[in-house]
Amino acid sequence: MRFQNKSVIITGGGGKIGKAYAMGFAKEGAKVALPDIASADHVVKAIKDMGGTAISMACDVSDEKSVKAMVDQVAKEFGSVDVLVNNAAYFMTVKKSVFWEMEVDEFDKGMAVNVRGSWLCAKAAFPHMKQAGKGKIINISSGTALNGGQNYIHYVTSKGALIAMTRAMAKELGDYNICVNTVAPGFVVTEGRAVDAAFNASRVANRALKRVQVENDLVGTVMFLASSESDFMTGQLLNVDGGAHFVG
Repeated sequence: MRFQNKSVIITGGGGKIGKAYAMGFAKEGAKVALPDIASADHVVKAIKDMGGTAISMACDVSDEKSVKAMVDQVAKEFGSVDVLVNNAAYFMTVKKSVFWEMEVDEFDKGMAVNVRGSWLCAKAAFPHMKQAGKGKIINISSGTALNGGQNYIHYVTSKGALIAMTRAMAKELGDYNICVNTVAPGFVVTEGRAVDAAFNASRVANRALKRVQVENDLVGTVMFLASSESDFMTGQLLNVDGGAHFVG
């Protein structure tokens, strides 16, 4: 198994997409940690039910003390921090607004969770990866950062910042054999979004591959970036959206 005894942190691990990542890694032998501001206990149970190893803990990724405590707990329980997937995001409850009417607090919340949160998690994981002499960090951006997203300037801006942050981190962490890459998902249909058939159809119409995108469409790419198969790849953006955007 590709990730036998590897320690993998997936922030926002209690959500639908986080669960898909977690199950994928667990099936390949990883010890999975699932920090979430809400509960991820249901994902831990699913992993343990299939014979895997997983833990969950409450964590606010925008808070430095919370993040450090989380990473230190993972390192203590699992013995290492090998992979970090910065999946936690402020989106499902985000307030839609034209940018000139958006409240400062709303904009700041998007940046705090999506950008500062990813930075803080990488910052806390770095000493453990440095000690090990290697590591993988995968930041989750969004296709909205490639084409803009009307009435979501805080979300779009934060996801664009993750692409730039990935490149900067890759430059700084190369000397430590730590690879940093970004995945930009397209619009993923989860249970909460499946009810809007007309919107889903419009997303499909804009893709080269004419079907809805689901959580598992992202798992293979994230696991590739976390594996030894991508050891000479860093600072890159992989767009996974069924051909809605072509990035060159």
